[in-house]
Amino acid sequence: MTEPPRPPDSGDEPTTPLSGSPGQGGYPPPGGYPPPTGDQPPPAGYPPPGGYPPPGGYPPPGGPGVGYPTGGYGPAGGGYANNEDKTWVLIAHFGGPLGVVVGGGLFGWVAPLIAMMTRGQQSPIARAHSVAALNFQLTWAIVGVLSWVLATITCGILFFAPIIAGIVPVIFGIIGGVKANDGVLYQYPMSYSFVKR
Repeated sequence: MTEPPRPPDSGDEPTTPLSGSPGQGGYPPPGGYPPPTGDQPPPAGYPPPGGYPPPGGYPPPGGPGVGYPTGGYGPAGGGYANNEDKTWVLIAHFGGPLGVVVGGGLFGWVAPLIAMMTRGQQSPIARAHSVAALNFQLTWAIVGVLSWVLATITCGILFFAPIIAGIVPVIFGIIGGVKANDGVLYQYPMSYSFVKR
């Protein structure tokens, strides 16, 4: 069933939900977006202060905490300049534990070295992360070799030393990778600086 046509100046024209005309059933709905349902108030922060859309365009003017979040993965946001930097940083950090597991505790330094040689010359962020991971993994590769020697000399009495020397770089490498994913340069503990930044 359709409504009969009304005169244009009657003031109560029917509107469709997406007609763009304000009013009952129009867009945007009265009371802001999303329309409140039942007894629920609209979510905090929406519509933005000053109306819909906010004056001055997007993002609305104002300091931090007003309107939309600032920051992100740009150099000013404490993250990465581009996705390639982030990829090589994650290879450096997560590749260390992978090399330890696959290489029997001795090859955790290979992935950070590849990341440093590949991307470290072009990006200071990638170099800083890969050097930190490389120094840590080199330190623990040496500790791993010494622990195997120590376990052999003591005829297996210190059998747990190589196990600990294999677990530590895996745990801290994963922690470093998780921190790097958030854009934070992880300062590895128990690490000697073989390579300078």
